[in-house]
Amino acid sequence: MSIRDNILKIKENIDNTCLKTGRKNDVKIVAVTKYVSIDKILESLKYGIDDIGENKVQEFLKKVDHIQPKPNYHFIGHLQTNKVKYIYDKVDLIQSLDRIDLADELEKRANLADIRVNSLIQINISRESTKFGIKENEVFQFIEALQNHKHLYVQGLMTIGSNTEDKAKIRSDFRKMYNLSERIKSKHYDRVSMDILSMGMTDDYMIAIEEGSNMVRIGTGIFGEREKMGG
Repeated sequence: MSIRDNILKIKENIDNTCLKTGRKNDVKIVAVTKYVSIDKILESLKYGIDDIGENKVQEFLKKVDHIQPKPNYHFIGHLQTNKVKYIYDKVDLIQSLDRIDLADELEKRANLADIRVNSLIQINISRESTKFGIKENEVFQFIEALQNHKHLYVQGLMTIGSNTEDKAKIRSDFRKMYNLSERIKSKHYDRVSMDILSMGMTDDYMIAIEEGSNMVRIGTGIFGEREKMGG
């Protein structure tokens, strides 16, 4: 199937899932463009994609000046503190805030530039050793530590689903994420909203939406299997 057809099919699936669960369709698609050529990214923008997510700083920097009209840029990969200076003022949302030294560096850069940096806290809800993210039981302590970061705004949570074929396990983890988001919301922290719940990828986005996700990150489902780019 073409990129156009893939996008239309995903949008249809999202519409049907929202209808099935009795919720309005407020789901945003972030097209994951790791190892995707600029030409293919531009094609996706023609067919209703407004948000793209990159995993690697170097790859993002190679593309950012060549994609017009400018989409909303999301950084969704693990972000090293020494790479913050290259992207903090170029992306619309950093989805992988997962430790205090990263928050400190973002705050320092944003303060000097007098800008606001928007972020999502990445939660390792599955507690898998191969995944980054804060543990569920540590998130409130982490948010308390962010209260002095006046230029860093938390707009919600992000997670990666469990690496398993067990759909009940995946669903359980996504449900925990929704409940965690609601608990954080009830605390009314400064500069912390829970407007975004970013969970669900190509293989599990419909389950994620059923459990409350309003942002899905889809790469293979849009662009097909990809090979690593050279350079």
